[in-house]
Amino acid sequence: MRRAVVVCLLVAGVAGAGYAGFNRGWIPVSENLFQRAAAQPASDGRILYYRHPDGGAVYSAGPREADDGRPFAPVREGEDVGFDAKNGEPTEPGRRAVAVDPKPQKPGRILFYRNPMGLPDTSPTPKKDSMGMDYIPVYEGDGEGSTVSVDPGKRQRSGVRTETVSRRSLSVPVRAAGVIQLDERRISVVAVRAQSFVNKVEPVTTGDRVKRGQVLMRLYSPEVAAAAAQYLSIVGQPTAAGKAVVDGARRRLENLDVPDAVIDEVERSRRAPLDFAWTSPRDGVVLSRKAVDGMQAMPGEEMFRIADLSLVWAVLDIPEAQLPLVEAGQTVTVRPRGATTAYKGRITLIYPEINVATRTARLRVELANPDGALKPEMYVDADIETGAAAAVLAAPLSAVIDSGDRRVALIEKGEGKFEPRDVTIGRSGEGYVEVRSGLAEGDKVVVAANFLIDAESNLKAALSGLSAGASQ
Repeated sequence: MRRAVVVCLLVAGVAGAGYAGFNRGWIPVSENLFQRAAAQPASDGRILYYRHPDGGAVYSAGPREADDGRPFAPVREGEDVGFDAKNGEPTEPGRRAVAVDPKPQKPGRILFYRNPMGLPDTSPTPKKDSMGMDYIPVYEGDGEGSTVSVDPGKRQRSGVRTETVSRRSLSVPVRAAGVIQLDERRISVVAVRAQSFVNKVEPVTTGDRVKRGQVLMRLYSPEVAAAAAQYLSIVGQPTAAGKAVVDGARRRLENLDVPDAVIDEVERSRRAPLDFAWTSPRDGVVLSRKAVDGMQAMPGEEMFRIADLSLVWAVLDIPEAQLPLVEAGQTVTVRPRGATTAYKGRITLIYPEINVATRTARLRVELANPDGALKPEMYVDADIETGAAAAVLAAPLSAVIDSGDRRVALIEKGEGKFEPRDVTIGRSGEGYVEVRSGLAEGDKVVVAANFLIDAESNLKAALSGLSAGASQ
């Protein structure tokens, strides 16, 4: 009984409060509710959310009033559900207005079909991938599905820079180390061909420079003296037979390696010399001297070794992997260690064998050495200028994104659009790389912040593939 009385009193209190509020205008049913109903658009679609009556970027999941009492406008299915402001509407700071075309454009001609999962695979005809998903058509005017649009503000903030692809001569430096060696063709050994005795050695020592024809020592040889006496006995014969005998006698002296000046002096003086002068066979530096006054020289024994240092070799070692980059005739810059002077030369020979222990190949470079600064067994460092002299299509090295099995360059298409394109590259050098396919002369490629654009392109392709898979 007591509970029933309490319930009746509560109902009566609520009814009285409602009546009082209605009379005082707290709930203007006759005005506000009908105005809200009139403000609702005539649409049969389901209400998705509610938007501020001024069109600002303020939204609500349920009915709501603005600060001035106006109700939020409902947005139904089929209406614009973009969160960016429409043309002419105010936007929040930092937001960009996007123009929305209410009329869908008709798709153009189909150019090709691309992989639904964003892989770099296209087809001119409809087909399915290994998972049974249909390839996505790419229409004329749409470009590839991985084309990325970057607004000017974002491009400036991310530091995107482009450079034009052009033709240039690429020189790929290959660095090598080596030693200076004598030119084997410019070494002479002074030795007698008959048993001789050294009467006197001229003041010529190891390291001295000598001239061709300069006297090195004076020798006495019984065999040479006998050959000279025979030559004197028959020289000047008037008959043809006598001339042949004279020529034979002179040839004997020549076979004993007697200098021509000595033979001419014997013929002029008509006297066989007791000793004769032995001269230097070439200009050069004395590398070794073994001749001593009074010594007996046996046939073939080395008395002096003389080398011409005006032209020397630089024998270089390069890794076996770099051998395909070098060839005979390429220019080489050689610098002795610890020196600032550089010497230019050319590769004259690539040795036919590989060092088994070091897996290196040997190159021979001929170097002019007029001042004699390059000395045998001196260590040198060399830069080999490899590469073709003809200009090739080249792009900056930073423009190519190498993922290991794929190389991509981003091309600027204009109006803030960038398109990734597979490229095939060749040799590189001086900050550029040869492009054999994928780009054309005059294309603008991204050389800075290209990783960001490539990541956005891959994300777009992956999302397109997921969308295609979900639709199937």
